[in-house]
Amino acid sequence: MSSVLVGEKLNQTSDSPTDKQSQPEKALLKVAWYSSELLGIATSFFRPPSKAEAPETAALELARDGSGAVDRAMVVKSIKQDFERSYFVTGNLTLDAYEEDCEFADPASSFKGLQRFKRNCTNFGSLLTKSNMKLMKWEDFRDKGIGHWRFSCILSFPWKPILSASGYTEYYFDEFSGKVCRHVEHWNVPKMVLLKQILKPSRGFWLKKTGG
Repeated sequence: MSSVLVGEKLNQTSDSPTDKQSQPEKALLKVAWYSSELLGIATSFFRPPSKAEAPETAALELARDGSGAVDRAMVVKSIKQDFERSYFVTGNLTLDAYEEDCEFADPASSFKGLQRFKRNCTNFGSLLTKSNMKLMKWEDFRDKGIGHWRFSCILSFPWKPILSASGYTEYYFDEFSGKVCRHVEHWNVPKMVLLKQILKPSRGFWLKKTGG
């Protein structure tokens, strides 16, 4: 089966639970998303300055072909390496693999701008005491790649909520530059469930409260 047909089949059958939410749920998620973004920005003012990024991620220029397009294999390799650095929560990603006006979307929001995405990832990471992210599988298609992942973390709120989820991200490649022009997240659990996880105190919190 060709990659084009596989890609079409995937698009027809890969609706995640988060794609089927009601309008009130989507509205609530948008409020929660923008609130978390503002919280991340606010906490960044009190966060000690981080160490400068390693030059191999911040300033690395990927190999290009004769037309000036970035080599697809190098982009994919850099994405896989970014997963090893947990770029979702560190903001430590290979900037040259993405268009500056790349669109970043998930079930709760959509915006354009590589620097905004990087800032949001870094700020989100500052709200965590522990996190784990792992790339489980990678798939290649004609115009995109798909990375399947698992993620868990403990938020640094007083009640120490635990988030745990799996999902996949679609990386669409620009046909001229070869860079990622769309980064679309899909979560395999409804985001309302994640919101409830945020509000739920961890077991350790209750043991500490009761002196157990």
